[in-house]
Amino acid sequence: MIKLIHFKSTYLFLFLLFNFQLISCNSKVPVSPKTSQQKNLLPLNEKAKIDTIITGAELTELYLPLLNDKNIAVVANQTSVIKVTAKNNFVHLVDSLLSLSVKIKKVFAPEHGFRGKADAGELIKDGVDSKTKLPIISLYGKNKKPSKAQLANIDLVLFDIQDVGARFYTYISTLHYVMEACAELNIPLIILDRPNPNAHYIDGPVLEKAHSSFVGMHKVPVVYGMTIGEYGKMINGEQWLKAGVKTNLTVIPVQNYAHNTPYSLPIKPSPNLPNDKSINLYPSLCFFEGTRVSAGRGTNKQFQIYGAPFLKGYTFTFTPKANEGAKYPKFKDRVCYGEDLSKENTLSKINISYLIKAYNQKGNEQFFNDFFTKLAGTKKLQEQIEKGFTEQEIRESWAKGIRNFKKIRKKYLIYK
Repeated sequence: MIKLIHFKSTYLFLFLLFNFQLISCNSKVPVSPKTSQQKNLLPLNEKAKIDTIITGAELTELYLPLLNDKNIAVVANQTSVIKVTAKNNFVHLVDSLLSLSVKIKKVFAPEHGFRGKADAGELIKDGVDSKTKLPIISLYGKNKKPSKAQLANIDLVLFDIQDVGARFYTYISTLHYVMEACAELNIPLIILDRPNPNAHYIDGPVLEKAHSSFVGMHKVPVVYGMTIGEYGKMINGEQWLKAGVKTNLTVIPVQNYAHNTPYSLPIKPSPNLPNDKSINLYPSLCFFEGTRVSAGRGTNKQFQIYGAPFLKGYTFTFTPKANEGAKYPKFKDRVCYGEDLSKENTLSKINISYLIKAYNQKGNEQFFNDFFTKLAGTKKLQEQIEKGFTEQEIRESWAKGIRNFKKIRKKYLIYK
């Protein structure tokens, strides 16, 4: 049985619980399947039990009564979809709610934009969605936190974005600022929870406060093993919001899900995470974004390969070209030497041997840049690699921080 999480209203908890009892596991959302995003589907992992998992967004009967007669703002992107047939036809959450006469007033979009087409780090501008004509407000760039003016006349905010469970993936930072804005204005927030494809392990250095940034805001390991709903509970419970404010938060949990349940994402979470393998390798290979080595942007194997023109000790080669999500890839049109990891076994820990191996093959070339410390959340990792620490020695230095984090994490878990 799923749990309904709410922090301030016992009445609301009982109301939701009563409504949930009216729903069968096979209930369908009353929307037209004509709005299909099949062209964005990932190759599904055969082991993934995607047909048995019901996301928070699909449990419409649980949250629809909470939206009635309210002005709603939605925080969403291209992953905010509802499966409407067994053949994996999807309709966007915003389209579904509009068809049900929910009064959506605006949409807030995270990094990569509402339709998920922008490059990593690219400035996202405000605009109007061509399909729904709703105003789209960017939460990436200078405006990372909804302003009082942007939330004027909004009664409730609905958050539905697919996370991949890595600290430097900026959707949890967007969640932080949305929660903070809602708390300051006493606007309730509902998170429609989704599975985390990297929830089966916890690993990496814990962020040090001195190195906080938008790619790492909280004292958590690189891989934290929580869904975005659980993470929101932790932000609230640990009083990580400014001045210790707390959000009036409700989480609509995923049904038939545990942290070790394999899950293959049906929609690309961002342009450079095209499939299950890239998502699994992302926590390990994203460190290369803080170096002069390419992580495969500008190829069709983003975050599945790495390399650089100066890594001459490798036989595998690739040549980055401009493509969707990488208009100006690192080493564009230059041959890079490196390693293809697309056939590697699924990881259950961060593999830093790739990073160490590449560093040892750099010759006289500069390797790290200033972004590396922000990604690592500490200066120690770069120092350890430069001093020749082994992978095991580095991993041992993470152990205490991970143990302490697990004690905090345990308080906010919804799933086993």
